[in-house]
Amino acid sequence: MFDYHSVPMAVDPAFAALRERFDRRHRETTAAAFALGGEAVVRTEIPDLDAALGGGFPCGTIAALEGAPSSGRSAVAARLLAAATRRGLGALIGIDLFPPALAAAGVRLERLLVVRAAEPRTAARAADIVVRSGAFTVVVIPALPSGRGTGAATWTRLASLAHRANALLVALGDEASAELRYFASIRLETTLERVRWNGPTGHLGEPAGCDVRAVVRKHKRAVPTGDALVHCEGFEDRPVFVDLRERALSARRAHDAPRVTARSAGG
Repeated sequence: MFDYHSVPMAVDPAFAALRERFDRRHRETTAAAFALGGEAVVRTEIPDLDAALGGGFPCGTIAALEGAPSSGRSAVAARLLAAATRRGLGALIGIDLFPPALAAAGVRLERLLVVRAAEPRTAARAADIVVRSGAFTVVVIPALPSGRGTGAATWTRLASLAHRANALLVALGDEASAELRYFASIRLETTLERVRWNGPTGHLGEPAGCDVRAVVRKHKRAVPTGDALVHCEGFEDRPVFVDLRERALSARRAHDAPRVTARSAGG
């Protein structure tokens, strides 16, 4: 038997210097390095949520807001429409949101286009026309189901149009289809974590707000993980609550960090 002793391989100095530069850059990289510039995103103005998204929702992309009814997904969509109508135009296609609630969330209704669309294919065609115009910063549509006229070809076209128009196309629904999951640059899931009411338990109690957990399930352009707790209140003017109660709805408790408030848009 022969005993072979390995000889250390010589490392080129230029290669060693390059590897050291890469290692040093990697060590210095933090989540802030993935943050997008202000002009490249649409901000919700909810600090914790914008931070979880790396600065906000990227323009020129499709975003999916997923969650059960009354889980807070509409409140997030309303904040995006508020940001859009502050500096331009927004559009709401095939989704019914209460106008006074939208106005309370900061949406300028005179700058909001509302398109009625009862069928998914009709909503897809309307979104094609609206996004193609290039006049709208944020366009909110239903999360179209898989099917003829609402499948991969539709999302391919809408993704291309959103990119060319530098618009944010927001798909709102219970759960994203397989096609939407692929084409969406961001998938944000909302769940109702805590509810508050005033007065006794039962039908005589008055809703007083809720806490919504928003979790980033996918992000193509920034750190792909993160979540935020959003404190929601009703939009009506009411007297100060005197018998406030609350109940946690999920096993995960709310963080002790300071909360931010968003006006609810109804779902």
